[in-house]
Amino acid sequence: MNIIRYPERAEWNNVLKRSALHTEDIRPAVQEIIGKVRTEGDRALYEYEEKFDKVKLASLIVTPEEFDEAGKALESGLKEAILRALENIRAFHAAQKFESKKVETVPGVTCWQKAVPIEKVGLYIPGGTAPLFSTVLMLATPAQIAGCKEIILCSPPNTEGKIHPAILFAAQAAGVKKVFKAGGVQAIAAMAYGTESVPKVYKIFGPGNQYVTVAKQEVSLRDVAIDMPAGPSEVAVLADETANPVFVASDLLSQAEHGVDSQAVLITTSETLLRETQAEVERQLAALPRKAITEKSLESSRLILVKDLNEALDMVNEYAPEHLIIETKDYQDIAERVINAGSVFLGPYAPESAGDYASGTNHTLPTNGYAKAYSGVSLDSFIRKITFQEITREGIRTLGPTIQVMAENEHLDAHKNAVTVRLS
Repeated sequence: MNIIRYPERAEWNNVLKRSALHTEDIRPAVQEIIGKVRTEGDRALYEYEEKFDKVKLASLIVTPEEFDEAGKALESGLKEAILRALENIRAFHAAQKFESKKVETVPGVTCWQKAVPIEKVGLYIPGGTAPLFSTVLMLATPAQIAGCKEIILCSPPNTEGKIHPAILFAAQAAGVKKVFKAGGVQAIAAMAYGTESVPKVYKIFGPGNQYVTVAKQEVSLRDVAIDMPAGPSEVAVLADETANPVFVASDLLSQAEHGVDSQAVLITTSETLLRETQAEVERQLAALPRKAITEKSLESSRLILVKDLNEALDMVNEYAPEHLIIETKDYQDIAERVINAGSVFLGPYAPESAGDYASGTNHTLPTNGYAKAYSGVSLDSFIRKITFQEITREGIRTLGPTIQVMAENEHLDAHKNAVTVRLS
């Protein structure tokens, strides 16, 4: 990992630089796949599944028998863990339900909001070497609580035409009834435009590689909403001399193993902790099965020494990490001063992996500095708020003159007249 000591503020942009996403080179290929799925539907999906996932499918939809097989294939410990995590995620997101409140802005003018679910949502779940069954829970659970009428899920099949059993078990447990065997760009296009088998949705959720990221960007330009801009996963650990270097190193490595373009950053006030963490990273790294991936990720990761906690906090807020772990003596006080982060983990016993799986919070979070302007996925991500207003005769008499003056000065005479006819 790169070690940087006492960087000047003018250097922070360079010090905190993330891995660049070189997406323009792949955009034409992504656009071609999207266009073909849009015009040819299922035929294109079958073709691309054979090309990219190396499988010749007889059907795109997962059958009830395949759901049953998945449940039988999983060992009981994993099933129990999935159900426990689901319970916690459900409890946390159910508490986010919107309560409408009517407000009388002036006598006779009453305004309020109503929360309504997005009717059709699509969830994309990566498969491959790291099937993200946990993401099924993170997306399907709030969608169910919100009351979305149609929840569909796409995930790439293996060469035998099967979706990973943990993904299917999690989907069934979370109430998803329609699961389709489609991965990558073609899955995003299918959900955005619909095919003979895959229904069109109004909003697409879920992570993916660079091709999936670009596909979501492309379809969101005019045709469907997406959850948020996405990039490689990242963590920042803010620590002082009281932090345990074994814990800190494990937190950095747990993020770095996500992929070669992931990033892990330690910001600390302690030279001793920095050196001990560096040694501990090397020790733990040697035992990791995903060592090659993790080593590559560590090349763009940082161990940063700063002069005090005030500077550390300023740096954290400038970086705006997807995940922030605070391992300091007064972590609660420090947490109050965090303004830019996706999800924050407090104290020595709160690893980021707890939020990834089972504490209850959502792990679908803004990356690449978007935490300065975006929230992570929540119940609100699956609903829309419609405003209502009721105006009585008394209300239009009270408010009407204000509207007339404003409309007249914007030279919108019909707007003014809509009030005038009611006043007269």
